[in-house]
Amino acid sequence: MTEATGTADARGTDRILTVPNALSLLRLIGVPVFLWLVLVTHADVWALILLAASSFTDWADGKLARLLDQTSRLGALLDPAVDRLYIVATLVALVARDIVPWWIAVILVGRELVLAPTLAVYRRRDLPPPAVLYLGKGATFLLMCALPLLLAAVAVPAWEPVAQPLGWAALIWGTALYVWTGALYLAQAVATARVVPLRK
Repeated sequence: MTEATGTADARGTDRILTVPNALSLLRLIGVPVFLWLVLVTHADVWALILLAASSFTDWADGKLARLLDQTSRLGALLDPAVDRLYIVATLVALVARDIVPWWIAVILVGRELVLAPTLAVYRRRDLPPPAVLYLGKGATFLLMCALPLLLAAVAVPAWEPVAQPLGWAALIWGTALYVWTGALYLAQAVATARVVPLRK
């Protein structure tokens, strides 16, 4: 998955009923289904298929938004929000199954908790959310490759010799980049708060 395939800009519209938004909503509905598959039924292969489908629809909604000229403010917020929700949900599930260590989850979820209040900085100044960093997209891509690979190593034992080392490599690099881009977003919000006055 990419981080914010529909970026917010001045050309965004207030349209809600668009194909990309429908795909993002479909991905959102898939989150509790994924958790049920991994934590309740241990249907790891089906969970892996759902993750792959979510990754494909995430790629597709960004392409369709540009192809159909259906970018929207809702899409610019919904798409990255669902991406982050999938990362958190997958982390929680894999930590609960002892596939990923808890401290990785603490780092990644902590990054989101630190950045969440920064959105208020932009709202209180009538500014759009900050433009997505391509490095952030790369970090999210690595994480959303790492987690399915680690799940695949458990779901399909024959894949373990390849999936597990690739998954760990992507997880380590993705986590490092995720934290680094989080620091960049935080610095940007602090600079905005200092320079741009509050709306009256």
